[in-house]
Amino acid sequence: MATNAVVLLLETSMKLAILSRHPNCYSTKRLMQAAAARGHQVEVLDTLKFSIDLAEGAPRLFYKSHQVCDLDSVIPRIGSSITHFGTALVRQFEQMDVFCANSSHGIANSRDKLRALQILSRHHIGMPQTTFVRNQRDVLPAIRRIGGAPVVIKLLEGTQGVGVILAENERVAEAIVETMQSTKQNVLVQKFVAESMGRDIRALVVGDRVVASMRRVARGNEFRSNVHRGARTEVVQLSEEDQQIAVRAAQIMGLHVAGVDMLESKTGPLIMEVNSSPGLEGIERCSRLDIAGSIIDYVSAQVDFPEIDIRQRLTVSRGYGVTEIHVPEGSEFVGKSIDESGLPELDINVLTLYRGTIVIPNPRLKRRLEAGDRLLCFGKLESMRSMIPARTIRQRRPEVKGLDSGFGPSDRNAA
Repeated sequence: MATNAVVLLLETSMKLAILSRHPNCYSTKRLMQAAAARGHQVEVLDTLKFSIDLAEGAPRLFYKSHQVCDLDSVIPRIGSSITHFGTALVRQFEQMDVFCANSSHGIANSRDKLRALQILSRHHIGMPQTTFVRNQRDVLPAIRRIGGAPVVIKLLEGTQGVGVILAENERVAEAIVETMQSTKQNVLVQKFVAESMGRDIRALVVGDRVVASMRRVARGNEFRSNVHRGARTEVVQLSEEDQQIAVRAAQIMGLHVAGVDMLESKTGPLIMEVNSSPGLEGIERCSRLDIAGSIIDYVSAQVDFPEIDIRQRLTVSRGYGVTEIHVPEGSEFVGKSIDESGLPELDINVLTLYRGTIVIPNPRLKRRLEAGDRLLCFGKLESMRSMIPARTIRQRRPEVKGLDSGFGPSDRNAA
């Protein structure tokens, strides 16, 4: 029996690198311990000691001048101060077909608070009302559009509560924004959610589930609930709906491992931030769960059966691509099943159906379509362009003259 166990261990072990500049920090050490306990070969590599070599058909990496070979996976722990080089390094691993626990575009998306909120804003996910302005004259009108003071002012790339200021009235807010802009700092202004004063929730997402969650409560009159600022933590059990919101936020960002920070408001959870390198110390000690182990198990499973970045793979398929088809009110698709819509005959495959806040992956061909549905499709781009109603094209591109507006009703019905 012992021999069989050893053989099984050797067959399932992987070669894993943790990209970190701080091998002795809690999160890095816990990931090391969890990987070693599962029989994996693991090493911590300093992010800044890599060299990226580029040549036709041969993306390569060197660590301390030695070529990196045979790695199965990496877990990036990229600090905000080295985001540019860190994401370039992760991108190179991706080109070498090494599985990365978080993708380069996911890290870049989440690191910039403005970009993250812009990406989330098109989805049905709650978030604090936010504004971003550069012109001094626009500051007060923008603050009033989000409901007026008090407001929270944030640096775009601040971490651990640094660069987050609560302004009690409009004039103070205007002065703070102008001062920060004068020092070439970009800032966001968010409506202050009074009922969440000094409290937020951190949900730790791994893959498609929340593996742990905690509430952080600031001490005294401090409104920032960061653990690094002395906030206390308590275990919280999220509802199934709140867990789904946290998972969706991470997935929309393009992250497999994320700390999703949410405010508790009267209207439900509001996504405040999605962190691509969440610290494990506070939430592991609060929940008493092996979160590092959950991350290692997820990475191991992905190495065995990896997901594919379709944005890179599909570029080689001439004439094919991924796009979104909308089903507006009055569309001929309303009430029809996917099969009856004619999409399969046009070589268009529906990958995901979005219906309000509901996400339906790989929907059945017999599923009936409703007004307002959005279909993420893969297929012939020419065929999918013909699905766009003429009025939609005109609304999107009113300035373009002589644009072919697509087939008329009889042509679409024939299709």
